[in-house]
Amino acid sequence: MRPERQSRRHFIKLAGAGVAASLVGKAHGSEVRSSRIAVGGVKPRFELGLASYTLRKFKLDETLAMTKRVGLKYICFKSFHLPLESTDEEISQVVKKVKDAGLILYGGGVISMNKQAEVDRAFEYAKAAGMKVIVASPSPELLDLVDKKVKEYDIKVAIHNHGPGDKVWPAPDQVYEKVKQYDERIGLCHDIGHTQRLGIDPVVSTEKVGDRLRDVHIKDVTGPTAKDHGCEIGRGVIDIPGFLRTLIKINYAGVVSFEYEENADDPLAGLAESVGYVKGALASVQTPAAKDAPVVP
Repeated sequence: MRPERQSRRHFIKLAGAGVAASLVGKAHGSEVRSSRIAVGGVKPRFELGLASYTLRKFKLDETLAMTKRVGLKYICFKSFHLPLESTDEEISQVVKKVKDAGLILYGGGVISMNKQAEVDRAFEYAKAAGMKVIVASPSPELLDLVDKKVKEYDIKVAIHNHGPGDKVWPAPDQVYEKVKQYDERIGLCHDIGHTQRLGIDPVVSTEKVGDRLRDVHIKDVTGPTAKDHGCEIGRGVIDIPGFLRTLIKINYAGVVSFEYEENADDPLAGLAESVGYVKGALASVQTPAAKDAPVVP
């Protein structure tokens, strides 16, 4: 455990306030505001969001409502909530629902790209939905095509590492080595849970690949092996405060999306606890330059 990691009790106290705030939502008349939390008087450049795979068992309307309920504004759709085969009209209708709910559809994925047709479809899909980033798992031999499409569409591609069992993109550094020669809009979606399950410290890994970090899946896991599994953030082994400090240090300006994969039939409590913990940790993390500055609500 790193010496700078503060006690779990301290974070739980702050996280508890975060959970309460997350679940109050519009019940007390408050609107969904920016998901940024001031850190030591300085706002991180990143936003908090949701990877909709978390709510894969729920329909679109329920997913939007639950995203707002836990106090998140940005969302990245898995195809459960916006099928890749959707027509432009169908996409337009879904985008309107997201906007009407006061949310921002910033991306889609994880999207497989094993054939040229799948690459073509992914970019047309993202363009029609106004997405800024495609979270993807492309075949390495198609990276030249992906590079061409990124330049044509001006849409970022974040390659997702899937940890143990993924023979193509298991770890962030393996993604980094293959994409660093391409357009800077091609980078990584760092899934810190899968990285930890490889026995790699996600804090150290994030700093190494920071200049190509284009999206984040934040989660916690029970241990550092392939046999371990996800859990509520703050109950596992990942140094979440250290990870958040690193994102601030590297000036990450994308979205940090919660991907809570446990309890698929009833995920709200675990998701809310995770969001609350991260908001509490963000409220406690102090950058060196603002160590003594007050936290701004």
